[in-house]
Amino acid sequence: MTATTADAPPPGLRLPRRRGTELLLLVGAVLISVYGYIDVGLARQNAVPGDTVSYGAGLGALALLGHLAVRFRAPYADPLLLPIAVLLNGLGLVLIFRLDLETPRNPAAPTQLVWSALGVGLFAAVVLLLRDHRVLQRYAYVSVAAGLALMIVPIFFPAVNGAKIWIRVAGFSFQPGEFAKILLTVFFAAYLAANRNALAHTGRRMWRYQFPTGRVLGPILTIWLISVGVLVLERDLGTSLLFFGVFVVLLYVATGRTGWIAMGLLLAAAGAAAVGSLEPHVHSRVSDWLHPFASIDAGRGAGQLAQSLFAFAAGGMLGTGLGEGHSSLIGFAMKSDFILATFGEELGLVGLTVLFLLYALLVARGYRAGLALRDPFGRLLAVGLASLLAIQVFVIAGGVMGLIPLTGMAMPFLAQGGSSVVTNWVIIALLIRISDSARRPVPAATEPGVIAADHPGGGRAGASAGPYGEEDTPYRYGYGVGGGKERDR
Repeated sequence: MTATTADAPPPGLRLPRRRGTELLLLVGAVLISVYGYIDVGLARQNAVPGDTVSYGAGLGALALLGHLAVRFRAPYADPLLLPIAVLLNGLGLVLIFRLDLETPRNPAAPTQLVWSALGVGLFAAVVLLLRDHRVLQRYAYVSVAAGLALMIVPIFFPAVNGAKIWIRVAGFSFQPGEFAKILLTVFFAAYLAANRNALAHTGRRMWRYQFPTGRVLGPILTIWLISVGVLVLERDLGTSLLFFGVFVVLLYVATGRTGWIAMGLLLAAAGAAAVGSLEPHVHSRVSDWLHPFASIDAGRGAGQLAQSLFAFAAGGMLGTGLGEGHSSLIGFAMKSDFILATFGEELGLVGLTVLFLLYALLVARGYRAGLALRDPFGRLLAVGLASLLAIQVFVIAGGVMGLIPLTGMAMPFLAQGGSSVVTNWVIIALLIRISDSARRPVPAATEPGVIAADHPGGGRAGASAGPYGEEDTPYRYGYGVGGGKERDR
């Protein structure tokens, strides 16, 4: 990846911290969520919900906790990340409350609010305790071991809705694969930061393409095989696509070679075609995707995907209004991946556009933070975390809209799912920490050629003249990330 310092402040220049802007945006995010909550109550019960004040106070308290953690520990962080996350989480709670009215015996909004509180608590803990994102690079192999273990454990538990991705113990259930995706992203970023030159410049050249050595290429094939293995054993198409896609994106960013994207697409297509033909659960999802109206033709009524398409069509441009759709027709999945269909039906194309713009802005700010950093690990970690959100939104939206087969993942912050919302808050916390490092001003050098550092995104503490290049050894261990070549220009 070409080093970019366009967004990084020059030494001695103090950027505005924008914490007041963040607080103002947070107030707006909470008020929009409370307005949606009231609107649902008026539409469905013809009255303002009795717990509106407690809902608004709870969401406001969570937003304030996150803001205080950022204000005191990451004062230069991007001021948009936290408000967007609060708004998406608030809209998700409104939609889940609205869907609870269709299933009053199985309310999910109170539980989701508890999980959201736990997620914001972890967000605050990460921001307060993780002073430097480069510390994570030390634990790359511990991360991959823990991540793979978390992915494998659900194989030994009973399948839920056809997929073995849940652990249920004493009435408590969670999805460990959600936590594994962060750990694997940390490993991907650390591995590629240390081996990107070997991937880009070594190996045999065949015609116009250069292939790396087996020693370097081995981890790539291993990751691909693991992704297919997870797909076969757990019947989880979403997780497999997600972490393989993030790895391919990071590979491209680390080496700058488009050939990796082509190879990744070919491997993913080959794996999906093979498993889609051989594994019954995945095959049924592919069949439903290819023939969404087959159940109607057979006289059995519309299936979930067909109902989802009908919901989008019924929403039109402006939607039917919050609480005035027919989401119960979609079935049990309406609170998970199909919650997007509820959003489209009741808020229309305009609402969906705003929702996707929020996700796009969240991902773009993550990429921006990564591109402004000078250390390769930080850049790759930020791009990987932002890509987690981007790929997940694309895969879920594409599945619900009939563009690709359904995967069963949860829409970030929007859908019901404790493991998902907690994990997404940890992702936001890491992006906050990285953006703080990227925007924090670099102290001016005390003399020419000296980097007065101890700065996460800039120089090395105590470094003297002779700035480091990206190929130098200190980069491989996440320290001495002076980015000297760029600073000298």
